[in-house]
Amino acid sequence: MRVLTLNAGSSSLRHALFDVAGGRVARLAGGTAEEVGDGHGEEAGRLLARLGREGVRPDAVGHRVVHGGPRHAAPATVDDALLAELDDLRRLAPLHMPPALDVLRRARAALPAVPHVACFDTAFHRAMPEIAQRLPLPERFWERGVRRYGFHGLSYEGVLEALGDRLRGRAVLCHLGNGASMAAVHDGRPVDTTMALTPAGGLMMGTRTGDLDPGVLVHAMREEGLDADGLERLVTRESGLRGVSGRTSDVRALEAAADEDPAARRALDMFCHLARRAVGAMAASLGGLDALVFTGGIGAHSPRVRAGVCAGLAHLGVRLDEGANRRGTGAVGAAGSPCAVHVVEADEERVIARHAARAAGA
Repeated sequence: MRVLTLNAGSSSLRHALFDVAGGRVARLAGGTAEEVGDGHGEEAGRLLARLGREGVRPDAVGHRVVHGGPRHAAPATVDDALLAELDDLRRLAPLHMPPALDVLRRARAALPAVPHVACFDTAFHRAMPEIAQRLPLPERFWERGVRRYGFHGLSYEGVLEALGDRLRGRAVLCHLGNGASMAAVHDGRPVDTTMALTPAGGLMMGTRTGDLDPGVLVHAMREEGLDADGLERLVTRESGLRGVSGRTSDVRALEAAADEDPAARRALDMFCHLARRAVGAMAASLGGLDALVFTGGIGAHSPRVRAGVCAGLAHLGVRLDEGANRRGTGAVGAAGSPCAVHVVEADEERVIARHAARAAGA
């Protein structure tokens, strides 16, 4: 079975073509369109037209969909009813759901004869204990589906698949990128995670605040006259690395400027401090730590950030091999450390392809 995967980010569109046969998932081709702005649907249309001219005829299409809401704990074949349900979830992930649904609709129109499968980033975390899913709110909010959903689940599935038996026991998985979160897993099963109802919570990110004292939002409403849209813009687009540095959310640019620019250095130091604190919280949920894994665009490619996060975690058994950390692939922990440290390239598309093939009957 040939499976096309479409992964719409907040400002990018990644695609890949896989051959799936039994347990084998072989990547045939792929690419990324960056900085597509609000034109994800148009970019998908151009991509699908080009693939058609090249004679590419997939047997199924897998789509990354960030939020599955309270009903979806597994991939689902897309029909009109599911699309309408997902439209109602746009408000819970305003940076991600609109572009993903635009791409999904464009792909269904271009390839109406093949199954389209929605693969949800939230599904992985639905197996967490209920106590970890609940938020400290009155019961009526739980009944309305307000809970800790968690995100980056497809990335975490890919990490577990890549490391296999090397990741038994208690592990904290760190997906650090423009969006950033962590998951605590025990023998591969989710125990806790940092993001909650929306992808704006948890860690400091590229343009997102992560967790805030709710009083900060009340203060912003009163002092700056912000309404709901203004608050959403503040916490999802104007804060994080970009807000603290005053210049950019790109870690590469911040690292290049850090020696001369105190604000750039402060942004990186805050990012590492808050991530380090989150590792401690996830380790507490696990009762200890046997492995720490870095993935995502920053986690897999920034030795400086990895070193900054690991600094001060010696009490959890975390010690880096400096040379291995600079190389940044595979095992990067120091020899003899009680906690293994791994670097894994994120491969959400491979996970999506496997899910889509299975849902389509392969």
